[in-house]
Formats: sequence, structure tokens, C-alpha cells
Amino acid sequence: MKICFITSECVPFVKTGGLADVSGSLPVALSGSGAEVKVFLPLYDTIDIKIYGIEYAGLPPFSINIGGETKEFELFSRRLNGVEYNFIDCPHYFGRGKVYTSDADENERFILFQHAVLKVLQYQKWQPDIFHCNDWQASYIPALLKLQYSWDKLFEKSKTVLSIHNIGYQGIFEPDTVTKAGFGESSFVLGGPFEFNGNANMLKTGIYYADAVSTVSPTYAEEITTPEFGAGLDGVLKARKGNIKGILNGIDVAEWNPAADELIPFNYNPDDVSGKMKNKAELLKAAGFAGGGDVPLYGIVSRLAWQKGIELVLEFFEKNIEKNLRLVVLGSGEEKYETQLKKLASEHPEKIKVFLEYNNKLAHLITAGADFFLMPSRYEPCGLNQMYSLNYGTVPVVRKVGGLADTVTDISDKENGNGINFAGFVYDEFEEAVLRSLELFKDKAFMSSVMKRGMERDFSWKKSGGEYIRLYEEILKS
Repeated sequence: MKICFITSECVPFVKTGGLADVSGSLPVALSGSGAEVKVFLPLYDTIDIKIYGIEYAGLPPFSINIGGETKEFELFSRRLNGVEYNFIDCPHYFGRGKVYTSDADENERFILFQHAVLKVLQYQKWQPDIFHCNDWQASYIPALLKLQYSWDKLFEKSKTVLSIHNIGYQGIFEPDTVTKAGFGESSFVLGGPFEFNGNANMLKTGIYYADAVSTVSPTYAEEITTPEFGAGLDGVLKARKGNIKGILNGIDVAEWNPAADELIPFNYNPDDVSGKMKNKAELLKAAGFAGGGDVPLYGIVSRLAWQKGIELVLEFFEKNIEKNLRLVVLGSGEEKYETQLKKLASEHPEKIKVFLEYNNKLAHLITAGADFFLMPSRYEPCGLNQMYSLNYGTVPVVRKVGGLADTVTDISDKENGNGINFAGFVYDEFEEAVLRSLELFKDKAFMSSVMKRGMERDFSWKKSGGEYIRLYEEILKS
């Protein structure tokens, strides 16, 4: 099976969020299953081609017409872990010092990118069985194949999958986006696949034309067909409900493995978790907390954003600061959350420590050293940190949404519980969940069994990659 994987970011080359992690891991898993995989992404000037061994592919320059103007690009490439990575080099669009911009031509940047992928494949005469498109930056591809490139027999048997990683980002631009992409003016009609509240919406177009739509967790696949979580596209998604598949993201179990993690002081495994208490001691020391490990320690590693429910955490610790517990927060984001967290930490330095930074080593130490991990998200398409914490025997306390609902089973299920969850985004429910975690901490035997269940769960990409292969096979047969 030949798979063309199209993404706007991919580790190790460039990352702003979870899409990069998926793009870095899933193609490798697919290749390991026997597929031939080509990944396409832009060559941003933030990518150091020398460090990553990215080289000019030796093909002649290509040109594409966008809105009456000709733009040129070249192809660079790198083979790594059995996958061929292809980089679209157009300094005019991708030489801006950052991945995403608020520039007036942000739509043109990814129009060029998507046309460029198809132009390169035509030159190479490489025929994908599957185009796996990710988020709005690649979601015109299904429409381009059906409406502009349908004449080319190279693509006549190809099928398309569009993965939605976060429906809050849709690629909404001025109506002339449609004609700039090469679609006729008649394509932009009220209520049609290209129009959304008077503007162009790239993600809506992709949902309409893709052969299948996938999301990053089964629960999120259901949620986005509802007004609460659909971000205005619930009607379009409901119409395609039979073609939507939720597949839980995997995690990199080579990097996030407490038995082999080189970023934590003490390794441990489900059969011997003594190293975890030693890591807790190191985390307490790093946070400047006095005392031993007999006090429950909560961890947060997160973007400090509206989505993440930080205000629930702030309210809880303001109201319960007299209780015997501690909190370590690592992250950065919206100024109001940073300011409020710093204020709370300055008022209670013996109980709360906040690191407003990106620090991968500290992220691993928090994951390994905390007793509980807090994720009270308003919405969470998949989430990775709760899976990391489960792997490390750190009990997650989460809202029951999206991928959090699919990975965390409440301890009220005595046989299968691996964490604590709550349903509504309301303070009282979050408070009850945290108070239940304090009771769990006192019950050492039960706490130990809950930790062990989390550590034994398989969150590898091998499992998730297999589900994608089955999805590809289904749409190729249909």
C-alpha cells in the first residue's frame, strides 16, 4: 500500500502542537506495517536542513499559479526510519520565521503547499493508494483530486482520508480563497461545500469531499457531530457520520517509557515502582518543597489556554489551600493564566510551584514524580499527557471528554479503574474529583493497583497504526 501523508508539521523537524507528534510517529508505524510512505510538509526557514540532513532532491523548479500570480518552489527530501520526507521549499511563503502566521496571504501559503504535493507526485509518477490529509492545511486535497486533477489517471484509484486533530482550527478565509486555489467562481455558493458564513472554509470543503474522515479519538468523533463540540460544522459532520472514524492517537513509547527514560533520575516498571518515589523526591527538591513523599503531589504540564480549564485548578487551590497537598505546574500560554498562577504560587510557595517555560526534562520529571496529573479540559480531541501519566503510574484526574474519556476509566470501576474523571465543566464536579483523589492516596493498596493498571495499558502507535491500515483497506474496497 502506498500512502501520501500530508501535514503542516512533523517531529523531529518542526512542532507547534500534537499534530507534529502524530505526523512523526504514525508514518513510521505505517511503514513498519509494510506500507510505502511519503510524508509532505513545507520547508519552513525554522527547519535547519544541515542538522536534519535534508538535501535538495535534484528536480527542476516547479511553478504554480495562485490568483493570477506565478509562484515557484523546489523539493528537498530526507529518508528516515523507513519513511521518505519531502519538503516543499518556497521561501516567499515559508521563509517567515514561524510555522503559522496572521499574514493576509496565509491561505495562499497552504494553497501552494497542497498543489505542490500533487505536482511533485505527477512528476515522480508515484500513485498513492491513500492520501492522508491532516487538518485544514491539507483539506483542499480531496476537492483538488475530484475537481481539478480528475483528468490524470495517476490518481483515479486514489482515496482520501482527512484527519481532524482539533476542529477549532478550520482555515476560514475570504471568499476569493476558492478562486485562488483554482476552483471556479461558481463553486462558491451559499451553503455549498466551499462556503461557510460568507467565507471560505477549507476544513468544511475537506469534510465534504474526503472519502473518509478520521478524528484522534472515538469519543471526539461523536462529540464533533454535536453543537457543543462541532464549532459550527456539526451539521456537515452529522451528514457524513457514517464515514467518520475515531482512532485514538498513540504515543512514542520509546521516549515515554519509565523503564528506559533517560530524562528521569530513576527508572522503574510496573513490577518495581520504587524508582517512582525517588523521582518524587527529586521533583519536590526541584520545586523547592520541604518534606518527604507523604503529601499528595499534583502535576500539570500544559499550554495555559482556555481549552485546558486552568480556572478550575486556580479556584480549587484557592479554596483548598489549607489541605495537605502540593502542585507543580509547567507550561506557558495566555497572560491571564500565567499571571494568576504566578500570584497563587507567590502567596503559597510552600505548596505551589509554577514554571512558565518549555522544559522537556522537567516535563518528564513531573510525569514520573507526581502522584496525580490534572487535565480538567473544556474539550480534548485526544490528549497525550494523560497517556504519558498512565504509562508512568501517575494517576490522571480528567474531565470525561474526547480522548480523555477513551483512556481514563474512573476508579468507581473497582476492577478496571485507572484514574478519576468528572463529567461537567463545573467547579463542584472538579472539586469532588480532586477530593476523591485525596482519599485514593490514603488507600495505598488500591492506589497501587490503579497505578499498575495504567502502566500496563498499551498506548503504542503499533496498535493505532493497525487501525489506520484497516480504515484505508475499507475505503479502498468501497
